[in-house]
Amino acid sequence: MTLLLRNRGALLLLMFNIFLVFTGIGLVVPIMPTYMRELHISGSTVGMLVAAFSLTQLIFSPVAGRLSDSLGRKKIIVVGMIVFALSEWLFGSASSTYLLFAARFLGGVGAAFIFPAVMAYAADVTSDEERAKGMGFITAAITTGFIIGPGIGGILAEYGIRVPFYAAAIAGGGAAIITALILPESLTAERRRVAKNVVKQSLPAQLMSSYREPYFLSLIIVFVASFGLANYETVFGLFVDHKFGFTAKDIAYIITFGSIAGAVVQATVFGWILNKFGERKVISYSLIISSVFVFLTLFVHKYWLIVVVTFIVFLAMDVLRPAISTQMSKVAPEQQGYVAGLNSAYTSLGNIIGPIVAGFLFDVDINYPYLSAAIVLMLCFVLSMKAKRSQMAES
Repeated sequence: MTLLLRNRGALLLLMFNIFLVFTGIGLVVPIMPTYMRELHISGSTVGMLVAAFSLTQLIFSPVAGRLSDSLGRKKIIVVGMIVFALSEWLFGSASSTYLLFAARFLGGVGAAFIFPAVMAYAADVTSDEERAKGMGFITAAITTGFIIGPGIGGILAEYGIRVPFYAAAIAGGGAAIITALILPESLTAERRRVAKNVVKQSLPAQLMSSYREPYFLSLIIVFVASFGLANYETVFGLFVDHKFGFTAKDIAYIITFGSIAGAVVQATVFGWILNKFGERKVISYSLIISSVFVFLTLFVHKYWLIVVVTFIVFLAMDVLRPAISTQMSKVAPEQQGYVAGLNSAYTSLGNIIGPIVAGFLFDVDINYPYLSAAIVLMLCFVLSMKAKRSQMAES
């Protein structure tokens, strides 16, 4: 029996936890246009709400990564699930923009604790050969959360726009209890003692010193790709609502269909794709495909064409995320929590700047966010090709 199979139960529980978190994040997509009308908020405010989540995720991710190395993955995951549940409850009960911001800040803290610890746990319990498969499983759960989240949000919103968030809060609290009771710790006491003796840097110091890491270029790609994707995702619901008059249920169905192939690929053939073509080729191809089809979003008008274009964009990005995570996890086997924390931090940087830019561009012209996203993703593709040529020259 392989190491991955021996830890199947733990990985399944991790998948369930991360699935719940990203389901909660996805809930807001079809509901946000209604929140805009009820609370009288602009596109730029929506962008800043998304950025608020990512800002706290950025601040706390490296800290959470270090803590998961020194205190263990399990404790950090449980704390993150509790904070996530509180944030969902607060978002559902919010009656003002200030409370929405408070809920998003809190949600970012929860995600900062959960995501690096879960990715590091997956790296702990898989061998190098099985790493891509393990990361694919975790990322498939993330993708499935994004698939199910908007769908659940659109359906439950029929009973009230706040109902989905209360349901997510209850599910998150239950998952925290289950995790605390049955998830085994993946780090030995010896490894935790070693991690405690490592000198801990502040977030600015970690970011400033990250340029010396062998995976720094991968971090830059993470940032730029996150920026472009955040532009696309932040205003998608607003874009089709304003341009085509789509309902929350319409938006939910489009995102669901557009994302579902990504989850299937990650859970089935992603490991084979990465072993066959290598991380660098997969990253480059995913970036160019996503750039082209984000740009095509500006020119489609029929419902079925929007579904097809969204389908391809989400598929490309859902392959890109675990490919980058796998690439970085192989570089620093003794610092999985730290690497995962930096990965999350650079993702958050892109998710902070991208939504703010998208929100302001949306208020100027609803097409501008997608145009900027396509350009940024194309620049990221060029950067990935340059990195690939540098790697070949060195070898």
